[in-house]
Amino acid sequence: MRLRVEQLENTLKKGLSPVYFFSGDEPLQLGELADAVRKSARKNAYANREVLVVDKSFNWHELVFAADSLSIFSDKRILELRISTGSVGVDGAKALINYCNRPAEDTILLITSGKIDNKSTKTRWFEAIDKVGVIIQVWPLEGADLLRWIQQRLQKRDIQVDLPSAQLLAARVEGNLLAAAQEIEKLYVLYGSGFASLEQVYDVVADSSRYDVFNLMDTVLSADVNKIIKVLSGLKGEGTATPIVLWGLMREARQLLQIKLALAKGQNKDFVFKNHQIWDKRKQLVSQALQRLSDNDLNTILVVSAKADRQIKGQQAGDAWETLLAICLMFCEPALCADLS
Repeated sequence: MRLRVEQLENTLKKGLSPVYFFSGDEPLQLGELADAVRKSARKNAYANREVLVVDKSFNWHELVFAADSLSIFSDKRILELRISTGSVGVDGAKALINYCNRPAEDTILLITSGKIDNKSTKTRWFEAIDKVGVIIQVWPLEGADLLRWIQQRLQKRDIQVDLPSAQLLAARVEGNLLAAAQEIEKLYVLYGSGFASLEQVYDVVADSSRYDVFNLMDTVLSADVNKIIKVLSGLKGEGTATPIVLWGLMREARQLLQIKLALAKGQNKDFVFKNHQIWDKRKQLVSQALQRLSDNDLNTILVVSAKADRQIKGQQAGDAWETLLAICLMFCEPALCADLS
């Protein structure tokens, strides 16, 4: 049975299915769908839980073994299968078909997966799940759909806003549902339930320079020198604290190093990106930066970042903002790494 995200709640009230399959690249929605199943399962005495993570070293016989071993115990259980990509392979397809043909007793198989392509929806394993369980594909929300989601989320907190306020919130989070949920929680904590004015919404969502620093990070990864200068000047003019900017730059350099290390070990790129929460919008930017910057370049950026840290703390002479600009430019032009180190 294929459902939309908003249909799951009512379906769970009618009873639990033996298999649930949720796929997509939107972590908040995937997480909340899985949470809803777990919550409903607990109410129905599914007290135990086992998690299997499908990666390169995973053997699909583990699913068969886990399903068989669960039947030994009297307790009802949730068996979670987490697939990092949207592909199950030949062995995975066979294992899922066999499982769906004879689901384990007193067991709910909860599968979460990366986005699957249209070809996968026509496979025998997908159709086998469709016959016995519930399938929900999660899609990124944009435009009117994003606005509707924001308004529904606000209503859950009993917060009312006008259309311009909802549009402002949508524009600031740029489709990042996790960020939107966090901003709505901030609204609730600061002002409680009731009507929130445009001014209140603006104060909350525009408040954190961290949001603007994240914008700077994307600009740095894109190697857009003119925009870097503009954004950094704007942050300085708005009184953004230098430690926050430095934190963002160091975090980006360290993350790129960690990704490089994982890829060098032969790990799947999509899996590595997902582990580091690099979603569709940033994949190309991060990929370009990985090609542009070597390990030595990134380590040099961290060395110069330490210099900026000392300047911020007054332990070394120099203008910290100038050093921060230099660090940004080092992300764009690797040759600067040698010149500024």
